[in-house]
Amino acid sequence: MRFCVIFLIALFSPSLYAQNITDVKNITPNAEYDNIHIQRLDGDNSSTSFVIWIKKNVKSHKHESHAEVIYIIEGNGNMIIGEKKHKIKPNDYFRIPKNTFHSLEVTSKNPIKVISIQAPAFHGKDRVFETLKNE
Repeated sequence: MRFCVIFLIALFSPSLYAQNITDVKNITPNAEYDNIHIQRLDGDNSSTSFVIWIKKNVKSHKHESHAEVIYIIEGNGNMIIGEKKHKIKPNDYFRIPKNTFHSLEVTSKNPIKVISIQAPAFHGKDRVFETLKNE
């Protein structure tokens, strides 16, 4: 009897085991933006997830304390990670190690839309822009 009660509680209480599920393909920006728009999806002390839209580019920068994982949902571009240049497109996935400069140039007519997961938790203060020699 006890087993039946526990089983029924578990069966009819999906909140006990379900996680947040988000259909990221249907997320749209919640504000107007010129070049980059960031919306936080989720996070805890170990990581933070974002949906990011980029219309033009992302200047070269690094995160001194964070690794970043990127998954491309829409759009195309040229991504530079460290010294390597990559053409990126929908369904591409890659990892940017902490303390590694990276930049992006959008080559599609529509913005690039990505999922970005940063670990540990990202609070917006760990972004160091690269100073170029001619600046």
